[in-house]
Amino acid sequence: MEPKITVITLGVDDLEASLRFYRDGLGFATEGIVGETIEHGAVVFIDLQPGLRLALWPRASIAHDTRLPIGPASSTEVTLGHNVTSRDQVDTIMKIAESAGATIVKEADKTSWGGYSGYFRDPDGHLWEIVWNPEWSG
Repeated sequence: MEPKITVITLGVDDLEASLRFYRDGLGFATEGIVGETIEHGAVVFIDLQPGLRLALWPRASIAHDTRLPIGPASSTEVTLGHNVTSRDQVDTIMKIAESAGATIVKEADKTSWGGYSGYFRDPDGHLWEIVWNPEWSG
């Protein structure tokens, strides 16, 4: 199998609230909720970069589609890393996220490996790391 991720889907409890957080709070461009006329089809797609989308889909719909029971959510299962080009950008994005309703989990600070990062949780508890790595171009 050739690794090629094209969609990262986040299970959410309130699709409208998640849409407001990502679109209105963080400024992510999206057409909004699509598929509302299909049972378990309502979803939000957000283009992240060429070839990669973020999907917001109700946890109940994921459970229905996979035939798995809804389990307890955990912020330590997966993190989403957003790399930026400066320490100042980390601080700016952390403030934007907090203003949008995110919970700051770890204030931005120097890392042990020479970078700078902080963590926030979205309204459903998904963990984002905003990070500047001096070895990466952003």
